[in-house]
Amino acid sequence: MSARLNTAQPYAVGLFRIVVGLLFACHGAASLFGVLGGAAGTEGGTIDAGTWPGWYAAVIQLVCGSLVMLGLGTRAAAFLASGSMAYAYFDVHQSAALWPIENGGEASAMFCWAFLLLVFTGSGALGLDRLLAGRTATEREPSEEKATVAV
Repeated sequence: MSARLNTAQPYAVGLFRIVVGLLFACHGAASLFGVLGGAAGTEGGTIDAGTWPGWYAAVIQLVCGSLVMLGLGTRAAAFLASGSMAYAYFDVHQSAALWPIENGGEASAMFCWAFLLLVFTGSGALGLDRLLAGRTATEREPSEEKATVAV
């Protein structure tokens, strides 16, 4: 049973990456464009451009969420997203109470740890990282064979 689950692991990580990235990008799109209910606390509105930290957080959410969802630069995008959620939790939520259930920081904490996991696991299957890495590896093989000289 364990061997069968291990063979499916890259696909499980890939699906996890896609869902987490999509959900994170939706938060950014809602705050920046007023879609999907708009930014929290604005009754369907958006965050004013350039306001700290909300607008910058929304840009990070949209860009990093999209990159993670596509599996393009997954580790770097996940690292930035994880850090932004750690900042959100400790700066915005923790001052209200210690535990996430009490201070409304559950989403920030969950996103922070989910993205930190992706920093270490990578994109898994179904990501553009793997497609591009596979393409560059196959492009290098013929040139490496030409460079090899038998003596």
